[in-house]
Amino acid sequence: MVDDESKEVLRGTTLEVYRFLLKSSKPVGTRELQRALNLSSSSVSTYHLSKLEDAGLLKREMGGFTVGKYLLENSIKVSRFLVPRYFFYAVFAVAALILELTLLKPNIIYREYIFSLVTTGVLVSFLCFETAKTWLRGNL
Repeated sequence: MVDDESKEVLRGTTLEVYRFLLKSSKPVGTRELQRALNLSSSSVSTYHLSKLEDAGLLKREMGGFTVGKYLLENSIKVSRFLVPRYFFYAVFAVAALILELTLLKPNIIYREYIFSLVTTGVLVSFLCFETAKTWLRGNL
């Protein structure tokens, strides 16, 4: 399957299964997946695993399944964690705002300084909002 078709598979419970496998550091079996995600039966976990395997996203390894292809558009995998890409931009913007408020503060407040603060504040707000939205929605 091509990438577009692989992305179409990643919806609902199948997306949850894929995210769980991305975070796992070892091969995961059907029973382990069933217990971890509170699926109704092992056949449900088998269905979602085979769906992901048919899409070319998983591979069988040592009696379990591991991720064979990473599809991360809005997230970056750091160790076992999926961190939204906007998080790093938000941290940079917050650092820039702190720098403006402390080290770059002039003795006399000019309108250019206020404009700079407002612009950076809007950027921080936007990036923090996008980070929270991506994190809570669970997008890849």
